[in-house]
Amino acid sequence: MRKISIIVIFMVLGILSACSNEKMEMQAENSPKNDELVLAIGGEPEEGFDPTTGWGMYGSPLFQSTLLKYDADFNIENDLATEYQISEDGKTYKVGIRDDAVFSDQEPLTAEDVVFTFETAKGSGSVIDLSNLEKVEATDAHTVEFTLKEPQSTFLSHLVILGIVPEHAYDDTYNEHPIGSGPYQLVQWNKGQQLIVEENPYYYGEKSEFKRLTFLFLEEDAAFAAAKSDEVDVAAVTPSFAEKEVTGMDLFALDTVDNRGIMFPFVESGKKKEDGTPIGNDVTSDETIRKAIDMAMDREALVEGVLNGYGTPAYSVADHLPWWNPETEVTDNQLEEAKKLLDEAGWKINDAGIREKEGLEAAFKILYPAGDEIRQSLSIAAADQIKTLGIEVTTEGQSWNELEKSMHSNPVMMGWGSHDPLEMYNIYSSSTRGEGYYNANYYSNPAVDEYMEKAMHATTQEEAYEYWKKAQWDGETGFSSRGDAPWTWLVNIQHLYLVDENLNIGNQKLHPHGHGWPITDNIDQWHWNE
Repeated sequence: MRKISIIVIFMVLGILSACSNEKMEMQAENSPKNDELVLAIGGEPEEGFDPTTGWGMYGSPLFQSTLLKYDADFNIENDLATEYQISEDGKTYKVGIRDDAVFSDQEPLTAEDVVFTFETAKGSGSVIDLSNLEKVEATDAHTVEFTLKEPQSTFLSHLVILGIVPEHAYDDTYNEHPIGSGPYQLVQWNKGQQLIVEENPYYYGEKSEFKRLTFLFLEEDAAFAAAKSDEVDVAAVTPSFAEKEVTGMDLFALDTVDNRGIMFPFVESGKKKEDGTPIGNDVTSDETIRKAIDMAMDREALVEGVLNGYGTPAYSVADHLPWWNPETEVTDNQLEEAKKLLDEAGWKINDAGIREKEGLEAAFKILYPAGDEIRQSLSIAAADQIKTLGIEVTTEGQSWNELEKSMHSNPVMMGWGSHDPLEMYNIYSSSTRGEGYYNANYYSNPAVDEYMEKAMHATTQEEAYEYWKKAQWDGETGFSSRGDAPWTWLVNIQHLYLVDENLNIGNQKLHPHGHGWPITDNIDQWHWNE
């Protein structure tokens, strides 16, 4: 094992050295500017670069282009599309496609490629849910018509996220050899080490100043070392490295909806899934317990203590997105009020110093993914805060395989965060209870279900947003802290990057959950400062 580790280290050092030498050579030629960037901004997409199985969901697909896109304020704009129309009943989407788009192999992009992409994605059995798509057809070379089984306002998100693939060049190896109509094309992929991409000369959109990008797949400590050695232009770092000054680089703390929170089992214990997995928890199924915990949380202290200040308090799964209800933002650290709430509900302190009601002690375990230091630290810190209420809490790290068997009956430190309101539906709808990680706590509220169904079936985004907001809190009920509180949301983690002091990375939109490379979503705006 030691010999293998040494070999890997030398391989990484060799890549860094080559990148550093090339960077210095180009800087010498064009000082202080060049048209290449070296980036260490996140993990390697092990599944590859096929949009029909999920590539690009958490950031730009890079190699492919999409029909629509979000601007920095999450307004929808055309990309491949020249226009789109939605029928009055919300079931038909008609999209016109530009006639000057070609793939990087110079083959024209037509409506048939769009049809092929959506049909392939629908049949992929992946995280892309197109089950509501009845049919998609090309009505001419540059017009596509989507027909839905039922109105679905969130279908627009698929038009924003799903990169278009070429029917003529798609096969079982496409994920490793992508061809698309996006701003870049893949040149070289050394798995486990680096990815090299170059400008797609046939890209129809606004082109980046940077003709070549090299992505290095480094752990955070190695990425920081590379930044410190002036071997990369951008490096993703953790809060523990953010405090360390690096000559020639500026720290960017980018706001996100990359959230973390405690998911509480919502129903009482006693039931099991078909495979025997237990469901429910008698302590956390008590609304008073959940609401008291939510009230007592000091989220600012968690941001400062666990994230070293690089984050924001979280109150929902979608803070500050257009479909977020700002009324869900509650007052933190209401410890005495929370204690009073528990007292009045009959949760009294026993001789052991633990609250008890009708013979049931208020005690549970918070689980977290083993190896995730932030979730571990958040779990421990949150447990310490909860204990001040007289609730006994322990913490335990488990593998994801173990968590899949434990998460229906134990609180779990989980994380979400997407540019798609459908995520709310997946987490809180009665219809998704027990579907993988969706609604793993078996939450259910008929009023919430009704609001979300209305949001899904709305024929305008404005109408949909209003129903999403009511599902969170309508003044009487909802899935937020003010309502049933099936989750206690804690923090949104800022994404931290060390960036060459001469590099401008443009106007970044609110980042989603930390998969993919969301920082490159606006690569066309990046430029060297004058």
